[in-house]
Amino acid sequence: MEITKRSSLLIFFLVFVSSLIHAKAYQNLYCGRGTRCYGKHITCPAECPDSETNNPKTKVCQIDCNKPICKAVCRSRKPNCNAPGSGCYDPRFIGGDGRVFYFHGKTNEHFTLVSDSNLQMNARFIGHRPEGRSRDYTWIQALGILFNSKTFSLEATKTPQWNDELDHFKFTYNGNQVALAEGSLSTWYTEERDIKVERVASKNSVMVTLKDVAEILVNVVPITKEDDRIHNYQVPSDDCFAHLEVQFRFFALSQKVDGVLGRTYRLDFENPAKPGVAMPVVGGEDKYRTNSLLSPHCGSCVFSQGSSTEKETTPQQVMEYGTLDCTKFSYGLGIVCRK
Repeated sequence: MEITKRSSLLIFFLVFVSSLIHAKAYQNLYCGRGTRCYGKHITCPAECPDSETNNPKTKVCQIDCNKPICKAVCRSRKPNCNAPGSGCYDPRFIGGDGRVFYFHGKTNEHFTLVSDSNLQMNARFIGHRPEGRSRDYTWIQALGILFNSKTFSLEATKTPQWNDELDHFKFTYNGNQVALAEGSLSTWYTEERDIKVERVASKNSVMVTLKDVAEILVNVVPITKEDDRIHNYQVPSDDCFAHLEVQFRFFALSQKVDGVLGRTYRLDFENPAKPGVAMPVVGGEDKYRTNSLLSPHCGSCVFSQGSSTEKETTPQQVMEYGTLDCTKFSYGLGIVCRK
């Protein structure tokens, strides 16, 4: 009898722990007091009925009670290069304001994409300059993240020829290499579970989650022969320039955020990229150049190494946000607002 009781308690405990682990998964949510959608009960649609899935190709449900649409949306777990928060190609970004802009940087140099009091994201650029061309073609080869007094990096490893059967990611945490098993849904956490890396395909696609702060969807891709033909990159035979396609989703940026991409999330930001221009290029190399992938410093960086993840939001900031019309687009990936 004693053994049976112990077994029952153990089973109950395991079920309880399991429920805690999956507590954030949902099929519907009630929006509580203090949210923009207060009082509404929002249900995930049939095409994406769950917020989590065991199928990496399936879209997941996203409900954000602070977005004015007050509806669930279906979201892919791979980067969308045509949506806000993305950085792809010869780096083409789409800012939090929804505008497309190009930031070229320089080969083998590092630039800060996002700098906030509790978060720093840098990028290493690789590139190639054909003879007779005045600037480099560049791509994002690696991301370096400073968060919660920790460092994390992910990079595309150099390869002469692309092979879909090989994984081209390298991860490090606090200076040590991270082993992430190949296979869909293979997952790695920090001990505090504040950084999570999950494969959304067996190779070359991951989702990185910084708890309560950001989510990053990342692919490793090569410059293909077709890319080379269309853009006349003239890539050498010993390097296919494996690089990253990224899309960021932020949950807690302050109004002091800066960086090549981060500044576009400020409500007072005036984007110098002109609408209607085929390739609107913005500068800022000197402001955002940093010494290394994991450096907290740049000319306009606001990151504080020991800062807490909690933000201080003044009533004025809340009121200003509350008077904005953000209904035009974005579903949480960016904002286009009118006062």
